Amino acid sequence: MRYRKKYACALMSSLAILICRNATSQNYPSKPVRVLTAEAGGGADFATRIVAHGLTGALGQPVIVDNRGGGVIPPEIVSRAPPDGYTLLFLSGAFWQRQLLDAKTTPYNVQRDFAFVTLALSSPNVLVINPSVAASSVKELIALAKGRPGGLNYGSNPSGSTNHLAAELFKTMASVDVVRITYKGAGPALNDLVAGRVQVMFASAGSVTSHLKSGRLRALAVTSAQPSVLFPGLPTVAATLPGYEADVMIGLYTPAKTPAAIINRLNQDTVRVLATPEVKERFFNAGIATVGSSPAEHAAAVKSDMVRWEKVIKDANIQVD
Repeated sequence: MRYRKKYACALMSSLAILICRNATSQNYPSKPVRVLTAEAGGGADFATRIVAHGLTGALGQPVIVDNRGGGVIPPEIVSRAPPDGYTLLFLSGAFWQRQLLDAKTTPYNVQRDFAFVTLALSSPNVLVINPSVAASSVKELIALAKGRPGGLNYGSNPSGSTNHLAAELFKTMASVDVVRITYKGAGPALNDLVAGRVQVMFASAGSVTSHLKSGRLRALAVTSAQPSVLFPGLPTVAATLPGYEADVMIGLYTPAKTPAAIINRLNQDTVRVLATPEVKERFFNAGIATVGSSPAEHAAAVKSDMVRWEKVIKDANIQVD
C-alpha cells in the first residue's frame, strides 16, 4: 500500500510538471526574450541584432540582445538558465570549438547543455594572399609552400578560432609547412597581410571584401564545400584538396530540456525571418548566407563539425593560447 501511494504521488507530480510545461509552452512568449551573444560591435553582434529585430515582430515580445564578452561567458550563462525559452544563445561555432580545445575548463558541454533551434547563417572563409605572393591558384600556392618549407607565414586569430583551424586543416591536407603568426584579432592580422608582413590568411568573407575590390589582397578560393554565391567564380579549396571544408556557422540555441513546442516556435519564426528578402540582402552584403535549418539538421551539422575539428586539433596538437 505504501509503495502504491508513493508511486501515485510520483505519477501525480510528473503529470503536474507536464501540465505546467504545456501551459507555459502554449502561452509562450508572455514576456521579453533575452538573446546572448558576443561583445558589441563584432560580427556575431551584427547578426544577432538583425535576427532579434525580426523575432521581436514575429514573437510579439521584445527580443533583447545581451552582449557578453569573454568567449565562454554567453554559452555558460545560457547553459545554466531555466529551459523556458526566455534565454537564448546566438553564436558561431567558436563556443563548441572552445570545448574541443579544453573540455576540462570549459564550463558547459554542447551536446548535454543545449537544445538546437536552427543553423541560421553560414559563411565561408576566404583563402587570401598578399599580391606579392607568386601564386594565382591553390595549386600554385601549395607548390610554392612545398618549395619553401617554413618560408611563408599565415595570420591567425587566437587558438581554436575558425581561421586558425581552417589554416591547420589546409596545412595537414596539403602537407605544407606554413608558419603561424598569432594576432589578438582579425583586424591586426589583415593589416599585416596587406602590408606584406604575413603572406597568407584564411579570413572571414565580410572582412576582406573591400581589400579584394581595391586589389590590396588577392583571393584564391573559398573554404566552403561548394562554390559560394557570395563569391561568384571563385573556386573552392576542395577543388584542389577534396574533402576540405571550413565554414563559419552561426546558430540559435536554448538551454537543454526546453519544451519541444517552444523550440519549434522559435525555429519556425527564425526561419521565416531569415527568408525575408530584406534580411537575406543585409546578410548577403556582409558576406553571410542565410540557412534556416530544422533543429535536427542543426544538431547534425554541429556534430559533424565537432568531429572534423576534434581531429584537426588532435593532429596539430593545438593548445589554448
